[in-house]
Amino acid sequence: MDQFNRMLARYEPIVLSIFRIMVGLLLFQYGVAKMFKYPPVPMFAKVELMSLIGAAGAIELILGGLLIIGLFTRPVAFILCGEMAFAYFIGHFPRGFIPLLNGGNAAILFCFACLYLVFAGGGPWSVDAMMRKRV
Repeated sequence: MDQFNRMLARYEPIVLSIFRIMVGLLLFQYGVAKMFKYPPVPMFAKVELMSLIGAAGAIELILGGLLIIGLFTRPVAFILCGEMAFAYFIGHFPRGFIPLLNGGNAAILFCFACLYLVFAGGGPWSVDAMMRKRV
């Protein structure tokens, strides 16, 4: 088992980068759907840009893009973690305690995925890592 763990541990940094990119892409898609109405999602069809959901869309679009490329990963992930916690407690928790019933599963997953990225960083495939190598 120890040999198996060592073998997998070699790939941890790369998988961290892939994880960061995927979380960023998923958040970015929510931002695109809210801001540009593409793809047409019925629950985002009437989102006004100057509303709470519109502000969330702008945050997800911009910071999701930064997460994809791995620029300022830790502070960006911290802000997104807070946004997702806020989204859960404002939008989902009032509908009930159980996330499966109140529709808050994605918000909770995004919150903790971003919290992990706050502490783990962006990995080797990131602009942050490229900037560290230059200095």
